[in-house]
Amino acid sequence: MAKTSTTTQGLRAAIERSGYYPALVAEAVEAAVGGEPMRSYLVHQETTFDQNEVRRHVTVLVLTANRFIVSHTDEQAADTTSPTPYATTSTESVKLGRISSIVVSRVVANPESYKPGTLPREIVLTIGWGAVSRIDLEPAACGDPDCEADHGYTGSSTADDLSLRVSEAGDGPETVRQALAFAQALSEATADLR
Repeated sequence: MAKTSTTTQGLRAAIERSGYYPALVAEAVEAAVGGEPMRSYLVHQETTFDQNEVRRHVTVLVLTANRFIVSHTDEQAADTTSPTPYATTSTESVKLGRISSIVVSRVVANPESYKPGTLPREIVLTIGWGAVSRIDLEPAACGDPDCEADHGYTGSSTADDLSLRVSEAGDGPETVRQALAFAQALSEATADLR
């Protein structure tokens, strides 16, 4: 990463604002990006409740000229494998040409009075590149209610590599804006390849 880049500085500041092991997260992301200039980024910190424990998770998405980089960091409580709490960080680098779908679902309040440019109250960004797919199957049937024949199965396969929900209430309006900007930059970058 070019250390003088405003995008790099913005990413590092966003990682630090998340307050979630910033040195660990930044090092993992910087190693994955290497020296490639960044076009856009998104940092999303999520807190979940697992029985009696609070767990944090941060996802960092980075767009370069050639790649889409995903970094996930999770914290774990002490367990039988480790006497102390620990964190797991993973990064995946995907060539832009492999991205097969980008879905942005927007939730807006009072759609009858919606004005262009109004910030959605939440968005769900789903990105597929073929690493993970979900298959939903169900028994197939015909239109005859008395038919007892085996018609096999019917179903659908859905790319489900990454799904990220960002809300104004939970994450703040700036994170929603950043998520929309990242989705647009990624969509434009992949459109250039077709």
